[in-house]
Amino acid sequence: MRTACVLALVLGVASAAQCADSTQYPTRPVRLVVPQPPGGGTTFVARLIAPRLSESLKQQVVVDNRSGAGGIVGTEIVARAASDGYTLLLGYTGPLTINPGLHASLPYRPVEDFDPISLAVASPFVLLAHPSVRAASPAELVSLSKARSDPFNFGTPGNGSLHHLAMEWLKSTSGARLTHIPYKGTPMTALVAGEVSLAFINILTSQAQMKAGRVKALAITSRTRSRLMPELPTIAESLVPGFEASNWFGVLAPRGTPRPIITRLSKLIATHINAPEIKERLLADGAEAEGSTPEAFAKVIASELKRWREVIDASGAKLG
Repeated sequence: MRTACVLALVLGVASAAQCADSTQYPTRPVRLVVPQPPGGGTTFVARLIAPRLSESLKQQVVVDNRSGAGGIVGTEIVARAASDGYTLLLGYTGPLTINPGLHASLPYRPVEDFDPISLAVASPFVLLAHPSVRAASPAELVSLSKARSDPFNFGTPGNGSLHHLAMEWLKSTSGARLTHIPYKGTPMTALVAGEVSLAFINILTSQAQMKAGRVKALAITSRTRSRLMPELPTIAESLVPGFEASNWFGVLAPRGTPRPIITRLSKLIATHINAPEIKERLLADGAEAEGSTPEAFAKVIASELKRWREVIDASGAKLG
């Protein structure tokens, strides 16, 4: 690390103060901000990472839930924090890649205000249908929707949610005739009751209802098949090439954080999250370990910013 700082100083890309801090980092507790209330998937991922980082760094990593405004409040806190590695963000899809397309202005910039450190976890959705829908695949679903007098209804946790935008993407690229019904929370109850015909819901929430035959799975939204449900095809392979819609979680720092700190944290997070016992624990919950380099994480953010903005513009999706 000292060698890296000497090189950085020679090239003029780091200050002496930054390098001094980097070689001793961390000398006090590190705060990991979660922009959601306790109990959700984001907090679960944070509490999976924090104790392992604490052990490796020899300093406590404190999980700090700062919810509000769909993740905007907590995300802004980190964007405005000092770039010293002591305030980190457990970022996720909504605030970083969907909100920019839904809000005319935000108090942070997803690309310019953060240094990506590492992806951590990706949690895909299952395309579920009510048993009354006589389709066994996404392609059959599209054909049925075109042959009906009325479109199929699909439920989501709300306008502008990842579930909503994923279905709008499927709709626009396949020509399926679908109508959005937003709910305040998961639409699983409505799907089981037949109030809606379709929904994108995470694997863990879906398992019990699928086994009971109350809903049926048509496809999964990950880029590859899930090890938990290997028989279930992806939407990409069965209908829309390139389709991928997963709720991912990753760690970021305020822009300008010393590179040696970013590199060290990235390696630690990737190592911990890809450990066999963690990968198996995540798989049991229907999620996949996604430890990555900072550069790979930055590409994901840039790609999804473009993708979801295009979906939002094409669908006319709005909050409310």
